[in-house]
Amino acid sequence: MGYKRAAEILPAEIIKLIQEYVDGQTIYIPRKARTRKEWGAATNIKQELKKRNEQIYMDYLAGIRVRELALRYCLSVKSIQHIILKIKKTNE
Repeated sequence: MGYKRAAEILPAEIIKLIQEYVDGQTIYIPRKARTRKEWGAATNIKQELKKRNEQIYMDYLAGIRVRELALRYCLSVKSIQHIILKIKKTNE
């Protein structure tokens, strides 16, 4: 995310109005709801996490204990349990 100079893109009246609330501070203006991208849309992270979670489940089915999986994947025991339960429910 790059920063834009307000004076280059906003009318002076709007800048004066904003200055009444946040004079000299940096603010974030969110995207409109219809133009907002879904989480992970710009990267492959969703696919990578799905692949990792499937591997965790396969390791679990192969007999690796939850604590060992937590250490192996640098996750909490609760996270591993959640992943296993979610995939179990999906496969039912």
